[in-house]
Amino acid sequence: MEVARRNKMTKKKHIEECVRENLEAYFADLEGAEPHSMHDMLMDVVEKPLLEVVMKHAAGNQSKAAEWLGINRNTLRRKLQDHKLLG
Repeated sequence: MEVARRNKMTKKKHIEECVRENLEAYFADLEGAEPHSMHDMLMDVVEKPLLEVVMKHAAGNQSKAAEWLGINRNTLRRKLQDHKLLG
């Protein structure tokens, strides 16, 4: 069973590769135009799903999620508010 799981995992792309491929597609879509504020754009599009998935796996426990993310709980709460992820 462990070998099958390991084989399945090796077929999946690493997050870094997915990001790289999508950045290349972004530049291709620009058709020569210069990009602006890419860092802010990328942080916004990556942070929200990161928070959603971590909060899901932490069963909504902000203290646990903050610990997993390596950030202060108040910082996590602010980020959740910024992304409108608090009910």
